[in-house]
Amino acid sequence: MTTAAPPRGCGNISSDYYLLCDTVKDWGIALESLAAAGILTTIILILVLFCLIGKVQDNSKRNLIPVQFFFLLGTLGIFGLTFAFIIKLNERIAPTRFFLFGVLFALCFSCLLVHAFNLLKLVRGRPPSSAPMLLVITFSLTLVQIIIAIQYVAINRETLRAQKDIMEPQTHDDFVLLLIYVLFLMALLFVACMFVFCGPYRKWKRHGAHICITILFSIGIWVAWITLLTRPNRDTSWDDPVMCVALVANGCVFLIMYVLPEFCFLTVPQNPGDYPPENNFCQPKHMKRNYGVENQAFAQEDQTQGETGDRTYIPYSTHFQLETLESQQDFSIPRPKTRSSPYQEYAGGKGVK
Repeated sequence: MTTAAPPRGCGNISSDYYLLCDTVKDWGIALESLAAAGILTTIILILVLFCLIGKVQDNSKRNLIPVQFFFLLGTLGIFGLTFAFIIKLNERIAPTRFFLFGVLFALCFSCLLVHAFNLLKLVRGRPPSSAPMLLVITFSLTLVQIIIAIQYVAINRETLRAQKDIMEPQTHDDFVLLLIYVLFLMALLFVACMFVFCGPYRKWKRHGAHICITILFSIGIWVAWITLLTRPNRDTSWDDPVMCVALVANGCVFLIMYVLPEFCFLTVPQNPGDYPPENNFCQPKHMKRNYGVENQAFAQEDQTQGETGDRTYIPYSTHFQLETLESQQDFSIPRPKTRSSPYQEYAGGKGVK
């Protein structure tokens, strides 16, 4: 039995990994280069996020930093999952594809959905959720897809091993059905973004615009790859390139449409007018000190009194000048007076007649 020679650019490796190094079918090299660039960019953005934590003055933005960190981790996993689709599908790589694809996208869309829910409160003047609460909601939404993926992989593991041709159409149909919950998260996120633009506090709506643009591009990418993957009479040799392009494109959309714009506004202090008066605890802690008119007036008064000594003029009185009024009543304390004695003119003795 003769074995085929490895393609140009590949050494003595398994045929399942030929697309990683084949210079003839160079789509694998091109996509893994883009995926590697996305991984490097995501790691840099994670480091930048850690550097910006101390500069975030707004409490509502600071509470979202853990959620944005897990969003970057999910995006990092999406770029890394591209290599699993460049490698030829076999019984070892199939569980990775079926499990991680839905879980990573569920994590990213859950982070976006939590951010949208938090914006729904802020645009209506309500206090935002705390960071632990946001993380609990994110993990709860992601846990549903984890359970679904574990059940599918555990039930169909033997079926995947027994298949001679694992690229049959039924496998792709099951793959799409496995992602029904992720499609539900995308639809829910799109509806939540629409309600973000209905609040009276407009400054928060630009964050909702970032999420809305991200989900619109993501929906377009998902519709495209699902249509190409499930259409009848297709060339199955293009299934893996379609999935790789979808992963890299969606990862780039996450970084360009959401992460970079959010980082630009992360350290910008929010205007106190963007919060209702009763929610002062939401406002930035380190705000620029404002000096009121009263402080300047006292300073001018002291200076005026020191120069002129006149206390009848008050500098911060803008309407009229005060005058010293003379008192009409005597408020002095009465003192005892000596009365004249009736015997003062009495000389004593009998008078001369």
